[in-house]
Amino acid sequence: MPKIALAQIEIVAGQPARNTEKILSYIELAKNQNAELVIFPAMSVSGMLIGDTLQQESFLRDCDFHNKKIIAASEGITIIFGNVDGISVASGRRLIALENSVCKIKLGGKNYRVACNLDENFTSAQVDLQINISSKPFRIGAEKIRNEEFSAKAKEFNCPIIYVNSTGIQNRGKVIYTYDGNSTVYNANGKIVHGLEPYEENLSVIDIEEIYNMPALELADYEEVDEIYSALYYGVEKFLQQININKVVIGISGGIDSAVAAALYTKILGAENIYLVNMPSVFNSATTKNLSERLAQNLGCNYAVVPIQESVDFTVNQLNNTPFKRYGQTSTINISNFVKENIQARDRSGRILATVAAAVGGVFTCNANKAETTVGYATLYGDEAGFLCALADLWKFQVYALANYLNNVIYESEVIPQGIIDIVPSAELSSAQNV
Repeated sequence: MPKIALAQIEIVAGQPARNTEKILSYIELAKNQNAELVIFPAMSVSGMLIGDTLQQESFLRDCDFHNKKIIAASEGITIIFGNVDGISVASGRRLIALENSVCKIKLGGKNYRVACNLDENFTSAQVDLQINISSKPFRIGAEKIRNEEFSAKAKEFNCPIIYVNSTGIQNRGKVIYTYDGNSTVYNANGKIVHGLEPYEENLSVIDIEEIYNMPALELADYEEVDEIYSALYYGVEKFLQQININKVVIGISGGIDSAVAAALYTKILGAENIYLVNMPSVFNSATTKNLSERLAQNLGCNYAVVPIQESVDFTVNQLNNTPFKRYGQTSTINISNFVKENIQARDRSGRILATVAAAVGGVFTCNANKAETTVGYATLYGDEAGFLCALADLWKFQVYALANYLNNVIYESEVIPQGIIDIVPSAELSSAQNV
C-alpha cells in the first residue's frame, strides 16, 4: 500500500540552510520507511516570523537556492513543502504544477487527485485527498476549533484531510510564539484517525488506503490550563536553549505572579539553577516575607533576602540635596512619594536582580501578567525589566489556575504555599497605591 509521511519538524525563522538540512534529513528518513510522499509544514524553508527579511533580495535568493536542493532530493519520492512563495510539490527532481491548488500524484502506481492548501484554507474541487500545511502558532482552544472545522470539511468533501504543522518557537523581537505541531489525519467521515504528539518533532508514516479503515481516536479531555502550562513550559525551555542560558534569577515578593514564575522556571531548569531574591522595603509585610521564604524552601531553590530601604533612602536623600545649575541659578528637585515607590522597583531590578544575574552568569525575569501590562501598571526600567515575561499573556485568573495546576498536577505537592494563593493581591506600596 502507498505510504505517506507526515514530517512535523522544528523550524527556525530566518535560517533557510538550517531548515533545509533538517528537511533533507527527514526526506531520507521517509525514503527509508518506504514512503512515496512526505509532507512538510508551511514556510518550512524560511520560517514564518521573519518580518521585512521577505523584502530582501539576498534572502529570497538564499531561499530559492535551498528550494532547489529540496527539489533535487525528490528522486523516488514526492515532496510537499512550504516556501516563501506558498506551497511546492516536487517529484522526480522537478516541480509539479498546481492548477487551482490541485495536482496529480502517483502513489502505489495509482494517480491521486490531491488538493494542496495553506494555513487552514481549502479548495472545493473534487479530489481524493486534501492536504493542508500550516505555520500556525499556539492559541488557547485553537486545536479544538480546528478539529471541529476540519472534521466538517472532510465530511463535506467526502475525502480524508491531512494537516501538518511545525513545532519550535519563533520570535518577533518582542513576542515569542510557540508552535505546537498537533499534525492530524481526518478520514472522509470527519473522524480523527491519527495524530502526532504536540511540541515534538516526529516523522509519522501511514498507509493512504488504510485511512478509511483506521479506528477513530479517543481525544483526551483537557482543560485550558493544561494547554497554558504545556505552551509556557515548551516556549520558555526552548528560548533558554536558544540564548544558551541555564541560570535564572527571580525577584519574589510573596505574591502569586512571582511564585508561579519561580515554580515554572524551577521545573524547567532545576532548583539548583534558580536564585530567588526577596527585596523588602518598609512597605512589605511580615506575611509576604515569610511566604517568600516558604516558597523557596518548598522548591529547594537558592534564596536570599536583600533589604532595599537603605539604598532607596540614600537615592532620595542624594537627589533631594543635589543642586541643578543653569545660568548661575540653582534649583532642586522634589522626590514625591510616587517617585520614591518607583525608585524601589528600579532598585530591585536594575541594581539587585541585574547584579545577581551577572554574578551567577544568568538572567532575571519579569513577572508581570496581562492585567498589569494591558493597563501599563509597571515602573519603566523597574518591574517591567527582565529577559522574558513568561506570564505576559495570562490574565490574573489564569495565573491563579496555573498556580493550582503546578501544585496539584506538576509537583503533586503544595510548593506554592496556599497562603500565597489566598492572600489579597497587593503592590505593597503606600495606601495611595492600593489597587
